[in-house]
Amino acid sequence: MSFVEELRWRGMLQDIMPGTEELLTKEKVAGYIGFDPTGDSLHVGHLTQIMTLIHFQNAGHKPVALVGGATGMIGDPSFKSAERNLLDETTLNHNVACLKNQLAKFLNFGEGENDAKMVNNYDWFKDFNFLDFIRDVGKLITVNYMMSKDSVKKRLEGDNGLSFTEFTYQLIQGYDFYYLWKHHNCKVQMGGSDQWGNIVTGSEMIRRQDQGTAFAVTTQLIKKSDGQKFGKTESGAVWLDPKKTSPFKYYQFWLNATDDDAKNWIKIFTLKSKDELDAIIAEHDTAPHLRVVQKALAKDITIRTHSLEAYEMAIKTSEFLFGNGSLEFLTSLDHEAVLDAFDGVPQFTIDKNELIEGINILDLLALKSQVFSSKGEAKKMLTGGGVSLNKEKLNNVEQIIDATNLINEKYLVVQKGKKNYFLIIAE
Repeated sequence: MSFVEELRWRGMLQDIMPGTEELLTKEKVAGYIGFDPTGDSLHVGHLTQIMTLIHFQNAGHKPVALVGGATGMIGDPSFKSAERNLLDETTLNHNVACLKNQLAKFLNFGEGENDAKMVNNYDWFKDFNFLDFIRDVGKLITVNYMMSKDSVKKRLEGDNGLSFTEFTYQLIQGYDFYYLWKHHNCKVQMGGSDQWGNIVTGSEMIRRQDQGTAFAVTTQLIKKSDGQKFGKTESGAVWLDPKKTSPFKYYQFWLNATDDDAKNWIKIFTLKSKDELDAIIAEHDTAPHLRVVQKALAKDITIRTHSLEAYEMAIKTSEFLFGNGSLEFLTSLDHEAVLDAFDGVPQFTIDKNELIEGINILDLLALKSQVFSSKGEAKKMLTGGGVSLNKEKLNNVEQIIDATNLINEKYLVVQKGKKNYFLIIAE
C-alpha cells in the first residue's frame, strides 16, 4: 500500500497537491514535517504528524524532522488569536535537544537512504543577515500573496492584530522548504491542515526561485467526537514526557476515550492493519463494556511512547485503583515510582512520629489529612461502609491507625467510595 493510500484509509488525509501521489508512487523521495520547539516536550497533538512520518518511512521514503530553532524564535501565527512570547536561545536549544530525543523513539534515524534525518533551521538562519534575507527571500513572495492567506486574514480581523515579526513567519517557513528542497532533495512537505498556507508558500518560493517543483500533503486536525480539542484534559495537555504526564495518566487518557473516538484514533495512532482493526472493533462491539478497542489503543501507544515496562506499571496501577489489584506491587517500588504510580491522586503528608502512639481514624481522615472536610462526614461514610484503608473496608469509628498499618513503612492508601483514592505519606 502506498503512503497516500495508507493515510487515506486511516482517515488522516486532508489536502494533497496535484501530482504528489504520482510522485510518491514512482520515486523514493525525502519529505519533511516541522516541529515547533516552544516547549521541551511534544504532546499527543503532535502524534498525528509523528505517525505521518512513520508511514512515510514505512512506505520506503526518507522522513526529515525539522526542529524549528529559528522559527521558534518567531512564533507561527497560523490560526492563533494572539502573539506568543518569544524564547531566548538557551531555552530554545534545550527544547530542541529534548524534542530530538522524543522523536528518536518513533523513527529510525541513521545514514541510510531510508533512514530518518533531523535538521534544525537555526543552522541555516543563524548567519543569514536581515538585508540578505529581504533581498534574496522577500522579493520572491508579494505582500498581496501573503495577506491572502486565511491565517493572516483572521489575525488582521481580530482584536490583537499581527506584528511584522509574525507576518514574516511564512517567508521563513517557505525558505525552509526551499533550503531542504535544494540541499536535501526534500520534494514534499507535510503537516496539519492549518499549515497548508505556509507549505504552499514554500512550494511557490521553489518555483519562483529555481523554477522547481515541490509537493504538499496535509492531515486532518484531530478532534474529539464531542467537538472538544484533542489532547486537552481538565488538567491541561497530555505530554509525551513522562515527567510531565506520567505513563499511568497517559494510558488512562487513551483508555477513557469514547467508543467513537477510540475507533477513530486506533486507526490513526497505531500501525495495526485494516484486518487487525476490523477484528478488534468487531470483538469490541460484541461486548462494549469490556472496552476492547480502548485497551488495544492504550497499550499500543503507551508502549510506543514509553516502554513495555511503563505500560505494565500503568496496568498494575489501574488494576489497583479501579479493580481488584493487590498491594503487593507497591511493596516493590521505590519512593519515586510510588509517586509516579499515584500521579494525579490527591496526596497528604503526616508526621510519622504521631503514628507511634496511633491516630484515631476520624482524626486521620479529617484533621491530619483532607480526605474528608469534617469528622462528621468521615464518620457517616465510614459507618456506611464507604471507606477502605489499604484495600480493607473500615467500619469502626474508634479504630486507631499506627505504624503497623503503613505500606513500605511510609504509605497509607485511602479509598473513599468506589473510585476516589488518596495517598497519605508518613515522613
